Amino acid sequence: MPVPEIKVLDKGFVRLIDHMGSDLSVVNAARVSFGKRKTAFEDGDAKLLAYLAEHEHTSPFRHTALTLHVKAPIFVFRQWMKHRIASEFNEISGRYVEFPEDEFFVPEVFRRQAKVNKQGSEGAIDEQDHARALATYLKSCRGAVAHYKELLSLGVCREQARCVLPLALYSEVYWTVSLQAVAHFIRLRSDNHAQWEIQQYAAAVRSLVEPLYPVGLKTLLADR
Repeated sequence: MPVPEIKVLDKGFVRLIDHMGSDLSVVNAARVSFGKRKTAFEDGDAKLLAYLAEHEHTSPFRHTALTLHVKAPIFVFRQWMKHRIASEFNEISGRYVEFPEDEFFVPEVFRRQAKVNKQGSEGAIDEQDHARALATYLKSCRGAVAHYKELLSLGVCREQARCVLPLALYSEVYWTVSLQAVAHFIRLRSDNHAQWEIQQYAAAVRSLVEPLYPVGLKTLLADR
């Protein structure tokens, strides 16, 4: 059976590796307080999940888990790994493996610095500057990778040689996370203030998670 996967950016992806529980699992985690357990999810249970989320009784949502395999640029993971609560990350190690030649992110559009939001961007740079920006970007990334390969050829260890690699380099992680934590990630990283590239990953994560916990995720993401 194929692993559910969504392609992201030019070389990235998000794959669903495994998951535990369902919306019913959240219901039963809540109802155990009354010594009760259900075998089927019913309409009234959706109201219970909405009540739990609205009043921040969120521990039942943590009786779920899913594992995703993610390939993304390092600068995306810099932001992603701020989501540490109820999350576990294991990342490919440059101490063990040699990175390939062209595994770095190349944007289709170069954006301008936002005038109001100091950390954000807006619109595209002038069209006449795009080719020069792309050439500069590629020269920098390819040069860094070439220097990395040269250091390895000189006998420098992988753990030191990797220090010259760019933030655009793709990395891979396994991410295991609860439903509550993944909803928090989606809410923050889907916001239009988040960097565009991580917004694409948040959309991919949501597409994989929604079929597993349709009511629970919708409830956690609802505006209050």
